[in-house]
Amino acid sequence: MAVIFFVSSLEQPPLPAGVSDKPAHAFGYFGLGMVIARALAGGLPPRITLRQALLGLVLASLYGVTDEVHQHFVPGRTADIADWYSDSIGSALGLFGCWAWSIIFARRGF
Repeated sequence: MAVIFFVSSLEQPPLPAGVSDKPAHAFGYFGLGMVIARALAGGLPPRITLRQALLGLVLASLYGVTDEVHQHFVPGRTADIADWYSDSIGSALGLFGCWAWSIIFARRGF
């Protein structure tokens, strides 16, 4: 969350030329989703339940809302609902990827 806050504080985020900020939002929140999964699971590997994944998605999405409000006050940045969608999709991919990983490894006995 601190890294996301820092990058959101920059007037011009460090993106490669020609890359939209939507994939950057999704990528950052994908990482946040995985970190939340690890926190909810209590360690590595992040073996989480569907309920924990849904809770994590709610937490990450709410943080995405606060991030957009924060960007509204940063010169050169704007609050954009499409960015929030990207945030939520990225975190969902990270969280549900960890959930799927949990199912696969539970069946294999790891």
